Amino acid sequence: MLAALLAASAGPAWAQGFIKSLPLKPWSGGPTPALDLPSLDGAAHRLRDYRGKVVLVNFWATWCTPCRDEMPSIERLRTSLGGRPFAVLAVNVGETERAARAFLQTMPVGFTVLLDRELKASKAWGARVLPASYVVGADGAIRYSYFGELDWAKDEVVQAIAQMMA
Repeated sequence: MLAALLAASAGPAWAQGFIKSLPLKPWSGGPTPALDLPSLDGAAHRLRDYRGKVVLVNFWATWCTPCRDEMPSIERLRTSLGGRPFAVLAVNVGETERAARAFLQTMPVGFTVLLDRELKASKAWGARVLPASYVVGADGAIRYSYFGELDWAKDEVVQAIAQMMA
């Protein structure tokens, strides 16, 4: 019975083989919350506009050492999946645009950085620990979550995300 429940919660059949070795946790937290935030350049970004792509939504802050430490691996993941239907939305939690820009000058990245100054998105997504990351499928549903620092460029993580685009 327990095996059947675990298999059912693991998501699609392609994901079930990764569950034992994959550090990402299959999502069981309910529907995907809305995400509608401005980027550093002021443009509005809505998660629903990314339908058809797998999206890594990463909540972070400049004062968070694990957040800073995992940024290069998120960039490597994004680069390794270049040209594929994949996007990264890095949500800065509770800080000013100035603080986020200052940090990104020391660590340039090619993914979109959003600002959640009022913490509304962070609360809606349950991002109480930073970094908090969610992998959203092309259908807009959260498939995986991970709380804490992760090497996003690890082969098994890259393979699991690539399989979601297959």
